[in-house]
Amino acid sequence: MTYHNPVLLSESINGLNIKPNGVYVDVTFGGGGHSKEIIKNIKDGFLFSFDQDKDAIRNKLPNLNFKLIRSNFKYIKNFLKLEGITKIDGLIADLGVSSHQIDVPERGFAYKFDASLDMRMNSESNLNAINVINEYTEKELSDIFFYYGDFKDSKKIAKQIFNKRNEKEIISTHDLIAALEGLFSEKNKNKYLARIFQSIRIEVNDEINSLKKLLNDATELLKSEGRLVVISYHSLEDRLVKNLINKGNVDGENNQDFFGKVTKIYAPINKKVIIPNEEECKKNKRSRSAKLRIAEKI
Repeated sequence: MTYHNPVLLSESINGLNIKPNGVYVDVTFGGGGHSKEIIKNIKDGFLFSFDQDKDAIRNKLPNLNFKLIRSNFKYIKNFLKLEGITKIDGLIADLGVSSHQIDVPERGFAYKFDASLDMRMNSESNLNAINVINEYTEKELSDIFFYYGDFKDSKKIAKQIFNKRNEKEIISTHDLIAALEGLFSEKNKNKYLARIFQSIRIEVNDEINSLKKLLNDATELLKSEGRLVVISYHSLEDRLVKNLINKGNVDGENNQDFFGKVTKIYAPINKKVIIPNEEECKKNKRSRSAKLRIAEKI
């Protein structure tokens, strides 16, 4: 079984504009697809890769110019400092969940398997999906589905889960699907459940706050003319990346100097977002929602 098929591989590697002696960081190592291509283009440079999932460590590359760090990418600055690195030439992030994590039933990421609700990218972290579903308040659940799943009826979803868990603890993926009965039709079942599971996964792994920190740290770490390459899979992620590139911060507020002139930190390399072509979408269905943005630090 393939660990993970990297999305928009050639487009993202080209976007890095790799210098043979540069220092690069792949913050979402996974199956090593992007890292393998970066290493091919490095001679005297170095590649640091990050992944918080212990399963990804098995894919480590046997290369002297490479180091795999098992950590959440939100700690990138700390770990690079330990390595004596304060500036880098490029950073790539392929966000979201890997094919491996989805395809292993016991990880609890996929609604198609009956498994324990887990959804932790780092299997050693304290918070899992069972905690979220059974311990969060009705308001907290509603907010998760509204902000992370874009559900207009998030209050209704939260109320139904809240009532169901009072009857019986929701501990498996199929328990959760049963608790949602009547809220979706058979026709829209897959899309509906995908958004529900995505919302919970984002909360379990604190993905939005981690991404904000990564983007801010990347801006500090990148040299002038260094490249930022990010592949996102839902609108919240993409908005943060777009804001950083166009406005200079993740919140989307204009950075202005004393005279009111907007100060730019990045120059977009692709004016229009890059999406997978029809052929890639056919080969890899999970690539369909991918959006690639590339920018160069000014």
